[in-house]
Amino acid sequence: MSKVGGKNIEKARKLVEARAYKLGEAAELLKKTHFVKFDETVELAINLGVDPKQSDQMVRGTVVLPNGLGKSKRVLVIAGGEKVREAQEAGADFVGGEDMVTKIAGGWTDYDAVIATPDMMKSAGRLGKVLGPRGLMPNPKTGTVTFDVGRAVKEIKAGKVEFRLDKTGIIHSPIGKISFGAQQLAENALALLGAVSKAKPATAKGKYIRRVTLTSTMGPGILIDHVEVETAASTAA
Repeated sequence: MSKVGGKNIEKARKLVEARAYKLGEAAELLKKTHFVKFDETVELAINLGVDPKQSDQMVRGTVVLPNGLGKSKRVLVIAGGEKVREAQEAGADFVGGEDMVTKIAGGWTDYDAVIATPDMMKSAGRLGKVLGPRGLMPNPKTGTVTFDVGRAVKEIKAGKVEFRLDKTGIIHSPIGKISFGAQQLAENALALLGAVSKAKPATAKGKYIRRVTLTSTMGPGILIDHVEVETAASTAA
């Protein structure tokens, strides 16, 4: 890290007080701490009171952010027959069957989301070692294994994101870009919090959403007011 970069990071951190902020206020502050030239990704980190080692306490799902992510995802669809045309008309960037599976297995990675029809999962299933580590393996629970490929493509293009609990009990999910307005970021954050709240496992005990932090690629973490988080959770329930 350069001395200039280090000084900018320290300067940004000093702008953040040791307290919790309302989402809109936190988004405004995050924009003020922005010091790099590229359009940083803004992320929400949600610490959950569940045990990620227990399969019945795994938290995952999807949500369509009201203001999108600021960048249209490159969507790949593995399908055949009439579903190829349906995917193309919906705006899929890449569509194919066995040829696409072979291409991916060969190391091709120029896509951001993968959808497959159920009848193609026998072939697509071979891609677990390639797509799994990138979090791109089609899954019925996230709506990426479906015959309704047109709808699935449109949702992803509109800003649908997948969230999943990591090994440390935290969900990290993008909610937009630093160039977004503070209100847009706050609305996207509330939508994500609502979806995570709805995904609460029946076996989860005690406080579910324990801590929420707003941050950007290079920016400091900003603690979010828990009252606002609780309100978002109760509204979504």
